Amino acid sequence: MTIAMWPSAVRSYHVTTGAGIDGLSLRSDEPRSPAPGEVVVAVHATSLSFRELLVLRGQYVLPVKPDVIPISDGAGEVVAVGTGVRRVRPGDQVAATLFPSWLDGPFRPSHLPQLGGSLDGMLTEFAVLPEAALVPIPEHLSYAEAATLPCAAVTAWNALTGDGRGVRRGQTVLTLGSGGVSLFALQFAKLLGARVIATTGRADKEQRLRDLGADEVVNYRDVPDWHIAVRELTAGQGVDRVVDVAGTLEQSLRSVAIDGHVAFVGSVTGAWPSIDPRLLFGAAATIRAVTVGSRAQFVEMNHTIAAHHLKPVIDRVFPFEEAAAAYRYYESGNPFGKVIIATR
Repeated sequence: MTIAMWPSAVRSYHVTTGAGIDGLSLRSDEPRSPAPGEVVVAVHATSLSFRELLVLRGQYVLPVKPDVIPISDGAGEVVAVGTGVRRVRPGDQVAATLFPSWLDGPFRPSHLPQLGGSLDGMLTEFAVLPEAALVPIPEHLSYAEAATLPCAAVTAWNALTGDGRGVRRGQTVLTLGSGGVSLFALQFAKLLGARVIATTGRADKEQRLRDLGADEVVNYRDVPDWHIAVRELTAGQGVDRVVDVAGTLEQSLRSVAIDGHVAFVGSVTGAWPSIDPRLLFGAAATIRAVTVGSRAQFVEMNHTIAAHHLKPVIDRVFPFEEAAAAYRYYESGNPFGKVIIATR
């Protein structure tokens, strides 16, 4: 596609943080040509994560600019490049990192600008992105499947591998619930040779978690003190690693083995319970806050996905014109897998 073939107007959704789902508005603007070092991507699909609800609710912890184009996660085809671009070319199938300037190494304050927050995101027909932010998507994935990767999958990969030790074959990993990060963590942990214990609050999801690879499933509605069940399933030793997306650090610490690792992703409930410091000493474990991941981690993860032909779990796909309905379904529908908004 050349610039002459672009549409006369590009449709994008906009929202001001705090306005909620009802604040989403679809507008048309003139297309923008790429500046030096920039790439124009025809977005084929985006995916929702809990982060996107926080942005709309005004609860996101990082800055969000007014009238932002939301959603960090998307995949599409490169259709034009600016001068100096060498990494990609028209026709390439790509996804973008959530933090475009975080290429490798530890997270720094300079990496804070993020898509769908302080920078315009992917809920648009054409996104103009920095070349360095783009990664090729695994060839066996559709655009919809690739759109699930930038936030949830990279977070899960970082949670399992980003501490310098990583999950080793024969270890046990505990995943909490059936959100996007937890499902990817389950899939990745199995690829890395781990035993996986998963929790859920719904009986109808127990078998689905087992079908995805979970070796054991604990229903926390039936067993509120689920850390006791986790200890029993590990002969009293505890798990080697917990991927905590629920903010249940007390029970995570009671579940983890000595010298284990708790990857703290956040709290999908919005609750932040206090923790008895004695638990920290009793567990003698590492707690590490996980903030998605770098471009290098994204690339490493994609190599593993490609090598094993892993397929992300998708719950439902909505057309671009029904973006608000997709948000509402994600918010209230308790999906099992990712919710996709298909642009094309």
